Amino acid sequence: MPRWLPQVLGYALSAACLWWVLRDYPIRQLLPEIRTLDWKWVGLAVAFDLSVYVCHGWRWLLLLRPVARVPFWGTVQAIYVGLFANEVLPLRPGELIRCYLLAHWNDILLSVVFCSAAIERLIDGVWMIAAFVVTAHYVPGLPADLLDVVRLTGALTAVGLAVLAYVVLHKTHAHSMVRESRWAVTLRHIVEGLHTMGNPGTLASVVPVSFLYFLLQVFSYWALMKAFELDLSFWAAAGVLTIVRFGTVIPNAPGNVGLFQAVCFYAMHKLFGIESNDAKTFSFVLFFAQTLPLLVCGAIATALTGLNLGEIHAHARKGWQAGQIKLPEEIE
Repeated sequence: MPRWLPQVLGYALSAACLWWVLRDYPIRQLLPEIRTLDWKWVGLAVAFDLSVYVCHGWRWLLLLRPVARVPFWGTVQAIYVGLFANEVLPLRPGELIRCYLLAHWNDILLSVVFCSAAIERLIDGVWMIAAFVVTAHYVPGLPADLLDVVRLTGALTAVGLAVLAYVVLHKTHAHSMVRESRWAVTLRHIVEGLHTMGNPGTLASVVPVSFLYFLLQVFSYWALMKAFELDLSFWAAAGVLTIVRFGTVIPNAPGNVGLFQAVCFYAMHKLFGIESNDAKTFSFVLFFAQTLPLLVCGAIATALTGLNLGEIHAHARKGWQAGQIKLPEEIE
């Protein structure tokens, strides 16, 4: 596949979604609508959203503790650099960048750090599916296509959990399965990482923090709904969050622009009965409330590395392809 093709497809998807949301929408009313918001609730929504990633750093630290003692603020900085990359670069390279930075700063194998990110996503998937089940109880008549997506996600999450459990319980067998592979060394590191971080003691400390991580995201959505004076419950906020997360899982344009608004509008209007223009306005305000603070914090976190984002991304790509761990010596 040509390297440019995924980017073209991602931008095309985002443009189509943005056109769908903006058609018949009185864009001139957006600023007047924003002025009528209750800004105390908007500020609270932004504070909740920023605290999500501080909680994420705490969880990452706990997950990596059996492997290495990583500094708390170092994990938070790597996360914000990755978030900044996702907001300004296409196809969501932030996961690679945050893992690469943490591996370099703490002399950890990159494959092991990727293991920790994979375990994070498995746990997040469990909480997301649980939230969707609760939401489905309060919102009858959900579309069959949406239910199929959630079932597929649940099946993939179950497979991932089964692989994790197998590696934790049968490390020797897992080693023997990968020793003939062309990537045998990397896969052995992955097996070791999964076995070390997937122990019951570590998961017992990580799972509750993951619940807090998810809860803070719900509170951010709910606070912004209060700023709009929408008559929606906390569970509705959890439902909108879950659907937005499911809908934006496909890597596309920077910041998920277009796709984010389309999925949020769909959830608010089609599932929770919010008037069409109000749902579209909410999707834009939610996007700005989450994106602008991340751009500021992410730019600061990136500047503190001593390199610009393009250089970090290039080094991360080369390091992953070459199987190296460290960035050049400029980053200290």
